[in-house]
This record gives sequence, C-alpha cells and structure tokens, in this order.
Amino acid sequence: MKNIDTAFRHVRGFTLLVITGCILISCFSLYKSFSLVSQMQNKVYILANGKALEAYASDRKDNIPIEARDHVKTFHKLFFTLDPDDKVIKSNVTKALYLADDSAKRVYDDLKENGYYSGIISGNVSQTIQIDSINIDINAYPYGFRCYATQNIIRTTSIAHRNLITVGSLRNVSRSDNNPHGFLIERWNTIENRDLSTENRK
Repeated sequence: MKNIDTAFRHVRGFTLLVITGCILISCFSLYKSFSLVSQMQNKVYILANGKALEAYASDRKDNIPIEARDHVKTFHKLFFTLDPDDKVIKSNVTKALYLADDSAKRVYDDLKENGYYSGIISGNVSQTIQIDSINIDINAYPYGFRCYATQNIIRTTSIAHRNLITVGSLRNVSRSDNNPHGFLIERWNTIENRDLSTENRK
C-alpha cells in the first residue's frame, strides 16, 4: 500500500509538472504570436518592377518635414513647369491648385489676365524649374516654409535663368487622390524673382 501511495504521489506530481509546463509554453507561444502579428501589421510589401519592397508604417509626425518638403516641391514643379500647349498648362496648373488655397489661384488669374500664358504659347516658350532648397519650420503650426528655386525659360534663341524665392505656410487637410500629402499651401507669395543670366542657344 505504501508503494502504491508513493507511486500515486509521484505520478500526480509529474502530471501537475507536465500540465504547468504546457500552460507556460502555451502562454509564451500566444504572447510571441500576438507580438509577431503586431509587428507584421506595421509592414507593407509593395511590388515594384517585379521586386517586393518592404515598407514600414509610422506616425505622421515622424514624416512631417519630408512630406511637407515634397508637397511644396510638387506644387512648384506643377505651377512653374510650362510648355507652349494650352492643355498642358491647364493640366499642370489645375493639379497645382489642388495643393494650395486661393492665394495661388489669384497669382494664376493675374498671370492669365496679363497674357503670360498666351505669350508662352505664341512664342513657343518652355519653362522649367529646379528646386534648390526648401526650409520648413515645424516648430509652429501652421508650418511656415521658404522655397528657393531657379527658373529656366527656354526660348527659340536663348535660355534665361531666373532665381525664385517664395514663402507660405502649410495647413493639415484630408488626404485625397488630388492631394496625397494632406497639406494645403496658404498665403503663398513670391518675394523675389529676378534674372540671373541669359545664354544664347546654339
């Protein structure tokens, strides 16, 4: 009887030890599974040119300077890249005006009224812009910016280079297909735009 009682205690202890071990392993497995799922939710895989690229989700505040600079750059490239084609001009300016408030619309209306776009079309003039630098102040909202750029005005016989400095501020708005960065340029103003040099075309 003593042997049976001792054997039963040993079996019971061993069984409790196995059950406790199984519970601990199950809890650890569940914890690691939830942790792994949480990490995977912050990753997105994008297929580009047949290659899988891994992207990470992050808070918007981490990307504000990058997105703000790209928003300002995109606006200026669309607004100031012009070709002697009315449809191209309207298409670019329309896309640009989605990124800014009525301060940009007023500039466009003034240029149109003064015959600027008509002169580009009739003179077969092309205009490009090169963004030199963009300074964003993210310490105060709305975020102020200053954009330094160089305009290249290509005529039949010459190429003129002009410097361009603009200022404004950025306000948060909802993201959309027309405004993927979710910013709106406000109080946009050109504070300097003067000739730098002119070179003859060969």
